[in-house]
Amino acid sequence: MSPMALPSQQSVVCYGPKDLRVEDRVLWPPSHNQAQVAIVTTGLCGSDLHYYAHGRNGDFAIQEPLVLGHEAAGVVTAMGSQVSGLRIGQRVAIECGLMCSNCDYCKKGRYNLCKGMRFCSSAKTFPHLDGTLQDSMNHPAHLLHPIPDNVSFEQAALAEPLSVLIHASRRAGLQKGHTVLVFGVGAIGLLACSIARSRHAARVVALDINPQRLEFARRHGFADAVYCLPAGDKAKTTEDILRRTKENIMMALQEFDEPDGFDIVFECTGAEPCIQMSIHACIAGGKVMLVGMGARNVLLPISAAATREVDILGSFRYANTYPQALALLSAGALPNIDKLITHRFALEDAGAAFELLAKGADEHGRLALKVMVGGP
Repeated sequence: MSPMALPSQQSVVCYGPKDLRVEDRVLWPPSHNQAQVAIVTTGLCGSDLHYYAHGRNGDFAIQEPLVLGHEAAGVVTAMGSQVSGLRIGQRVAIECGLMCSNCDYCKKGRYNLCKGMRFCSSAKTFPHLDGTLQDSMNHPAHLLHPIPDNVSFEQAALAEPLSVLIHASRRAGLQKGHTVLVFGVGAIGLLACSIARSRHAARVVALDINPQRLEFARRHGFADAVYCLPAGDKAKTTEDILRRTKENIMMALQEFDEPDGFDIVFECTGAEPCIQMSIHACIAGGKVMLVGMGARNVLLPISAAATREVDILGSFRYANTYPQALALLSAGALPNIDKLITHRFALEDAGAAFELLAKGADEHGRLALKVMVGGP
């Protein structure tokens, strides 16, 4: 079919650092195993911000124009010939990782580790796979998850970052009665607190360097207690670095009246000092869950982990989590989750949305946590 005979749609395309363009693109019909989804809303993620600000996210640099966005929900508008289980007009949350379904990882249910994974809005693979900051997209039908009637489009978009924490909590073995400490109370850290609460953790506390974010976490019930980490001059030697981070976390543990530490620590910043502190923040036999993506190489007090049998666990994206995420949202098991959504922008104003997310607060001083692009 000639592109001239097909409808067009708007897409927000990143060409490089701070080079975001709204373009008209051809809307192709879905293939046999795809459904076409009219995107209603997309939540902006930290990885999207890295691509916008720097043209890259860690090692993954944009090699061709890329549509950003992967936290999204919308409405099915067309279906391929072999699609079943969906209907036109159905509201769906979009799982944006396309696995191969044939490798050992996929067969074992750990498809987040699939070496053939292609992820919408990621420059890891080439050609890139466009994301959700567009009017519509074609997507494999088996990765479209029906939204419960009592869950909004914006809440359904939160199923993606929520999935990250569901997966991390499974890896950590989070159970009722555990005590939990969370480093960093941006959107991901707040969701870590929320998941811990939904699992009936005995106590949830949070640390950050931003007192405004900490007050938000405390005021809206995400954390039982909070602690603002002190700012200081950068230590000059390895010994000074490790000594200072241990002293800082010991002060926090005393403030929390938990001198022996916490059962599970969710490290959601990716910052080297927080990763160092997380080991000391654990009880002997506890677990550190690395969720935040930051420094590629870090100095660790590894003997403190080894001699106290502190498990340091990695967590990457998610697998088989969307049904649980949507069920938690539908059941109201995540109180005040809507408070994370602080700002909304139209698709054509995506550039302003990214600038706000980069600043962290609007002109009125209101925190920018989860910024949504599109309409509810």
